[in-house]
Amino acid sequence: MNLIQWLLEGDVSIQFQVYRDLLNEERPDLQKRIEFEGFGKRLLLKQQPDGHWGGGYYHYKWINTHYTLLEIRRLNMIPNKNVLRITNTIVDDYKTNDGGITPNPQVWEFSDVCVNGMLLFCMCNFRIDEKKLESVIDFIIAQQLHDGGFNCNYNYKKYGAKHSSLHSTVSLIEGFNEFIENGYTYKIDEIKKIREEAIEFILMHKLFKSDYTGDIINKKFLMLSYPPRWKYDILRALEAMMGARIEYDPRMEEAIEVILKKRRKDGSWPVQNKHAGKVHFDMEKTGGPSRWNTLRVLRVLLHFKPGNPILGEIQT
Repeated sequence: MNLIQWLLEGDVSIQFQVYRDLLNEERPDLQKRIEFEGFGKRLLLKQQPDGHWGGGYYHYKWINTHYTLLEIRRLNMIPNKNVLRITNTIVDDYKTNDGGITPNPQVWEFSDVCVNGMLLFCMCNFRIDEKKLESVIDFIIAQQLHDGGFNCNYNYKKYGAKHSSLHSTVSLIEGFNEFIENGYTYKIDEIKKIREEAIEFILMHKLFKSDYTGDIINKKFLMLSYPPRWKYDILRALEAMMGARIEYDPRMEEAIEVILKKRRKDGSWPVQNKHAGKVHFDMEKTGGPSRWNTLRVLRVLLHFKPGNPILGEIQT
């Protein structure tokens, strides 16, 4: 199978990213079409008159506003005025007493660092005014744990947390990447330092192993999914580190080898895991070939393993 040709037969959002990330060709014409075709159009048609999706900002998973905005961001859609309006509403009206954004408008005492990392990932890409994000950044900085990472339970006194979570940490790295790449400057040196420490936390675990026993932390971390939602997996971690523009680290090797072994006979990579919950629609079938995951694996290889023979198949 000609991988590039197959990928370019996919949704316009995939086409745009293939040209940009694999063929090093900017195609703004394709990006402009994402809003009006395919996955992008279908998501926008689900938006309600009040601007929300699903049952509101964080209800229900995965059809609520929060996770729909994440999907819009991952499509690389240029946000229209309705998307920008609801994003600004969230950052204006959903802030809690600690400065973060709450997933539950009924609770104003504290917010969730994982949710704030994911929202930073969207908001910075959508170019939300920096002043509106300063309290969010202050909240996130205060949530970092001593091991360098983050855990959403740290702010929930009922549970507490003394060790960081890979789920939360990867979400924060993605948010930091967007903050830095889009030219935000508030406490930028501190953000860069924290991002470096968060990446080191993941590398310390070789992306999926206990730093105490060397055992696999969770076998689902090795399964390829899309969209990732808030869930951690090794491909998402590699993409986040690629987004931070770090170089190859030997501690990535085992995770990369796991991913390479998942390649199908037709040359593609599959969707192995679908996170349970309501969806607007399925982009791909679980168990089948995945254009999303194939694209994601190839760009990770281009960044960290540019000499891998598989990449010879996409040279033009």
